[in-house]
Amino acid sequence: MKTAFLYACAHHPCMENGQRQKVERGRDCPAPMQRLDKEQIRIFQRRLLRWYSRHGRDLPWRHTRDPYHILVSEMMLHQTQVDRVIPKYGEWLAAYPTFEALAAAPLEEIEQLWRPLGYNFRPGRLHRIAKYVVNELRGELPDTVDELIAFHGIGRYTAGAILSFAFNQDAPIVDTNVRRLIQRIFDIQGLPERVSARRKVWRLAAALIPHGKASIFNQALIDFGALVCTARHPACHTCFANDICTISQIESRRENLGK
Repeated sequence: MKTAFLYACAHHPCMENGQRQKVERGRDCPAPMQRLDKEQIRIFQRRLLRWYSRHGRDLPWRHTRDPYHILVSEMMLHQTQVDRVIPKYGEWLAAYPTFEALAAAPLEEIEQLWRPLGYNFRPGRLHRIAKYVVNELRGELPDTVDELIAFHGIGRYTAGAILSFAFNQDAPIVDTNVRRLIQRIFDIQGLPERVSARRKVWRLAAALIPHGKASIFNQALIDFGALVCTARHPACHTCFANDICTISQIESRRENLGK
């Protein structure tokens, strides 16, 4: 794995309009550089997986590799709290356990079952996907990212979730939680909606995956972002990444300067 990202340090004049510029060591910027090397990646991988083994959430969709079940869970979890999804996920699979069962059901019926979750366009999308999979793909969901994102309603994140959780492929996932923790720990500058920042986060999310362990590693990223590296009140004081997290180190320096 040849992964090394070089960025100007936060306090240097190479910072332009608050955005860190990518530079070449020793030429564009004489200041010290931050280097994300293979050893730092291994440290993060090891610590995250250890944390997850102790604190990971026991969720029903983590006990299956059925591509249909994974797709259902990901559709339900989109902008919906986990606690609301858990009972509805079980109810849905009891009514429609397979693509074939969902494809054969009336749309009005499945919309009624879904309705309490909100975002009520989602059951229609699932229904259309099920019909296509049954009628055109012999009931088998594709296992490549290009085929998956061709479905209306399956984006890059959902495709990555299906590939890693159902097919055990080393596919990255980046949702709001994962993006936030990667930007904080590895100092990826820029607003999340900017294309350059998104690309950097996705590349790093892919580089971080230990070979053959995407399923458990991606679940660990999701939980760590949801439970520890939260948006408003991150638990930095108990975080295993304090010594490699750029934001944590900046805050520590600020606190020391204020003493």
